[in-house]
Amino acid sequence: MGKLYLVPTPIGNLKDITFRAIEVLKSADLILAEDTRTSGKLLKHYEISTHMQSHHMHNEHKTLKMLVDKMHSGLTIALISDAGTPAISDPGFLLTRACVEAGIEVECLPGATAFVPALVNSGLPNDRFVFEGFLPVKKGRQTRLQILAEETRTIILYESPHKLVKTLGQLSEYFGADRAVSVSRELTKLHEETVRGSLASVLEHYTQKPPKGELVIIVAGK
Repeated sequence: MGKLYLVPTPIGNLKDITFRAIEVLKSADLILAEDTRTSGKLLKHYEISTHMQSHHMHNEHKTLKMLVDKMHSGLTIALISDAGTPAISDPGFLLTRACVEAGIEVECLPGATAFVPALVNSGLPNDRFVFEGFLPVKKGRQTRLQILAEETRTIILYESPHKLVKTLGQLSEYFGADRAVSVSRELTKLHEETVRGSLASVLEHYTQKPPKGELVIIVAGK
């Protein structure tokens, strides 16, 4: 019987990949990639020639049985996302669950995840935290914000640059403008930046200076 490896990939700096991750990607029979064009650059950089197949949120439901059958027949499959650890706000959960239910061994390698450095360098308590990923876009967003306003642990959110100002405004409305927040962007890249302060001050900063790149928001608990 084969095996499924979940392999973290760099979130920006190509050097942030482990020796074992490279070894697994080279030895696997098949690599499942969220975007083969994006992952192709990483594989080319490390001279990895393993065959790639697209595996993303729009097709993962349809290919589960086929992939499980391949592993039952002896294939070793490595799953990667565009950046970071698979299944953390990226495809991976459905295939992992299907493998567990089918008795196929699953192993997740340690590696890059955007929220960990953002949390640690925020200066906010990190002994207890809750990871929320992306907030609901429409349905359930208001309810989620009301619930999180009462959360006592440090809160971790992901956000895209064009929605950051709106989200910070809503957080200020529901949590209070004085609540401490830290926003990290372009982590591990040349223009990495972390802006810390109150929700009001960080909102003002990004209103005047629209951000670029993917962002992690760390909000102090109540």
